[in-house]
Amino acid sequence: MLEFHTLDVFTKDAYAGNPLAVVLGADGLSTARMQTIAREFNLSETIFVQTPDDAAHTAKVRIFFPTAEIPFAGHPTIGCAILLAEMLNPRGDFEVEITLEEVAGLVPVRVWREHGTSHAQFTAPVIPFAHDGTLPVQDVTARAFGLDAGDIGACGIWQGGPSFIYVPVTSRTALSKAKPEGADWAELTRLANSNSAYLYTQGENGGYSARMFAPGDGIAEDPATGSASAILAAQLLNAGDLEEGTNRISLTQGVDMGRPSEIDLSVDVCGGKITAVRIGGAAVRISTGSLQPPLPE
Repeated sequence: MLEFHTLDVFTKDAYAGNPLAVVLGADGLSTARMQTIAREFNLSETIFVQTPDDAAHTAKVRIFFPTAEIPFAGHPTIGCAILLAEMLNPRGDFEVEITLEEVAGLVPVRVWREHGTSHAQFTAPVIPFAHDGTLPVQDVTARAFGLDAGDIGACGIWQGGPSFIYVPVTSRTALSKAKPEGADWAELTRLANSNSAYLYTQGENGGYSARMFAPGDGIAEDPATGSASAILAAQLLNAGDLEEGTNRISLTQGVDMGRPSEIDLSVDVCGGKITAVRIGGAAVRISTGSLQPPLPE
């Protein structure tokens, strides 16, 4: 039997944020068996914890959508690091460094607990860069979400492990209305060579409200997307929305799903270029149990 835990990530409150399954002791599982377990949980992501290749690191991990493995994701990184840190420090406040070996690269995570709530912040393993897809005309992009051309601004496609289509939206009302649909959505994802879209609009205090859709990957909508939040840094830099030095930005996601999430984005800019991206947030444990692994192939 395999031990598992579930957590709600990017929230201090249970039954908000983004649910995550963490499967421990996954060394003996093949890729196909991990994919079967991820499909069984049917959450946006499931993370599997293995013995690290380097004993100086905390764990090697692999992350799966219900439909495919991905090289890196934010909310599994935050949730898994918090779980492992809490297991090492079951009582009291603490601050530790967790190092995860992910497919995309080595991810250091600072984890701390204060006043009974655990928080984590990781440095993205890849500086985001331009994706090789193309975008259709603005009318088609807008219609892909049931919006008018005037509802959106200059879009982009950026990558940092996974890739996302970034669509700035002119109002919170239009953001709530957005929904990927029909032939225009199919055309957008085909040309962009990306199945995931991140829509965002200016919020209060310099922050942003956002939504993320990836129906082709089995995620109709995601309550919180750490990887997309990290890669958003490239879109904001390209739009002229970042300054030299450290930019600290609050992101809110999942509100339209009834699962509000709070994500902290920090971007270092030097000489007009991004030098580091960090993502932070809290997580709370929801359940624990054991599961019967699938039979070997």
